[in-house]
Amino acid sequence: MPELPEFETSRRGVLAVGAGGAVVASTPAIAAPSAVTRGAVPSSQVAFRVNGKAQALRLDPRTTLLDALREHLHLTGTKKGCDHGQCGACTVIVNGQRINSCLSLALQHEGDEITTIEGLGTPDNLHPMQAAFVKHDGFQCGYCTPGQICSAVGVLDEIRQGIPSHVQADISQAPQVTNMELRERMSGNICRCGAYSNIAEAMAEVAGAKA
Repeated sequence: MPELPEFETSRRGVLAVGAGGAVVASTPAIAAPSAVTRGAVPSSQVAFRVNGKAQALRLDPRTTLLDALREHLHLTGTKKGCDHGQCGACTVIVNGQRINSCLSLALQHEGDEITTIEGLGTPDNLHPMQAAFVKHDGFQCGYCTPGQICSAVGVLDEIRQGIPSHVQADISQAPQVTNMELRERMSGNICRCGAYSNIAEAMAEVAGAKA
């Protein structure tokens, strides 16, 4: 008696059914969402000094120093440009050294001394570097200027401390304030308006040299 069509099978069909069963059996069960994923993101406490004033914040651990300054302390002089450490607009001074605040987590700076553009000077009492930028037209649109000024202050401190750079022919000698030296050290700060020559002149004046 011939087999009915609905009962017909093949080797390919048997293998397909078997493989499907193996996949189902090996698939792990999906866990229920945890309390962490359902609720608020955990926060952490951090304390540091900003422009001479003690600050204590409770932050999402992923918060960058840049966002802590701008969004939590409302110090918007520090600018967010590329947010990838490539333009220098977010440069601030931490414990005397210039850094890109977009690349640094706020929680890394427990107990640190942080200086932003607001802490360098005021409209009534400009920092010498701010005054020199005004005198030499070291800015046009001004967006990168806070980072440029903070970086420029840091550069002159580096030179005074004898920290070498990539353009020094002899790193055993103290670095000199030259146009090439200033441009090399400021190369991480981008100015879309192209005020580089004026920035170098402003820095040279503050340093007491001619660039």
